[in-house]
Formats: sequence, C-alpha cells, structure tokens
Amino acid sequence: MIKEGIDSLVVCGGDGSLTGADVFRSEWPSHVSELRSAGEISGEQAEQYAHLKIVGLVGSIDNDMCMTDMTIGAPTALSRICESIDNINTTAISHSRAFVVEVMGRHCGWLALLSGVSTGADFIFIPESPPNADTWEDELCENIQKVRATTSKLKPSILTRATA
Repeated sequence: MIKEGIDSLVVCGGDGSLTGADVFRSEWPSHVSELRSAGEISGEQAEQYAHLKIVGLVGSIDNDMCMTDMTIGAPTALSRICESIDNINTTAISHSRAFVVEVMGRHCGWLALLSGVSTGADFIFIPESPPNADTWEDELCENIQKVRATTSKLKPSILTRATA
C-alpha cells in the first residue's frame, strides 16, 4: 500500500469487515515500523504513511446498526425475500400448503419482521421477541387446518424466522 501511495481505505461491510478494518488500523504503525526496519521503505515513507485513515460504511442486510436509518444492502435483501415469498404464496394457495421461510438475521429480526408483515405471514419469529414455547405450534397447526378445510380464499400459512 505504501509503495502504491495508499494512505486511506474505505471499507464497506458488516461486523466482520469493520472489526477487521479496526484491527488493521490499530496494527498499521507496527507494520510500518517492520517495513522500515527491514529496509523495504524509506524513513520518509515511514513518516508519511505512519497513520492509516479508514472510513467504514455499514453494509449489513440485518439493518442492525444503531444511529442509522438503513444500512447498505438491507432494502435489497428485503425486496428479494418478499419476491420469493410472493412466488411461494402461489404454490401454497394452489396446493393448500404451509411454508416456513427462514431469513438471515443472526441477532436481529428486522428482515423476518418486515418480510413477514409485508407478505402477511401468520407467524413471525424474531430473536428480540421469542415465541411462547407452549402455544405457537398449536396455533400454527390450527391455521393450517383452517386453510386446508376451506377454499383457497384464505391465505396460506407463511412463517418467517430470522436465523444465523
């Protein structure tokens, strides 16, 4: 980087990318010292590139960065999920079937919540509000039975869930 005249980085990513960038930034001075000691860069270069500037842009489909309205990638991921659920809905209606849809989300249920609300899911499981362990399975089964017992005018059962 020094030989190419690079003294700044723009890093776009999620937790791993931004954490890695911060580690790189904190280790930069020791790398510069090692290069200088090994004679790979001059004293002038070591002085000029002693500090590495990094700008971090949050790119996370989870949309889980505080103090931001929307992270890079979140709207696209939500759009793709809703498109997929719309396509699944056609099959669910024509075959009177229930589908479980898992989406990314690790510790954040933003995608599951928004896609579930947008597409009319019967159940939405998110890490921030775990389901009642005693009743959700019975409620889901009852809804499936209702859908199967009536005409296709009722919406199919869709469950969205955030997962790592």
